Amino acid sequence: MTESWLAQPILVGRHVRLEPLRPEHAAGLLAAADDPTLFQWTSVAIRELGDAEQFVADALDDPNRLAYAQLEPQSGTVLGTTSYYQIEPRYRSLAIGYTWISRATQGTSVNPEAKFLLLRRAFDELGAVRVEWHTDELNAQSRGAIAKLGAEFEGLLRKHRRRADGSWRTTALFAMTDEDWPPARARLQARILP
Repeated sequence: MTESWLAQPILVGRHVRLEPLRPEHAAGLLAAADDPTLFQWTSVAIRELGDAEQFVADALDDPNRLAYAQLEPQSGTVLGTTSYYQIEPRYRSLAIGYTWISRATQGTSVNPEAKFLLLRRAFDELGAVRVEWHTDELNAQSRGAIAKLGAEFEGLLRKHRRRADGSWRTTALFAMTDEDWPPARARLQARILP
């Protein structure tokens, strides 16, 4: 555990490159927001360039969030975004979230590899003992994707976050510990093979 938990290196895989989110990514995020239902369960919606610019600004203004643009490695096309947040070096834990990728990219190796890169950094480089995910209890697709990573469902957090429409959501909490990581790593590596 020699590196700062707030350092944000570029993370490169075969199917995705994660680089720190910057204002220049806003137009690419707008293009990647290829389906309005991507934001059905979130507190934001990207429908125009101003929304994407505000999304980036909010991410960069949060001192306890490290936001990444998810890029296609060869072309640099923005595919979506993901973040570390609730970063707690003292307790050796953090959360992964604020994740969305274009509908056209879903079902490919992009999301599993992005999570692999983030988890490898968290557990193998930073020495994390716990990584969490939070999603709307009604978001079956997200809950299934998180469970498929090897995270365990730990319970529901009532009235935890606001949705974009102003209603309160109940959040489903998932987590993975350092003991869970070795078998999860092997499963993720098998999923991202060409």
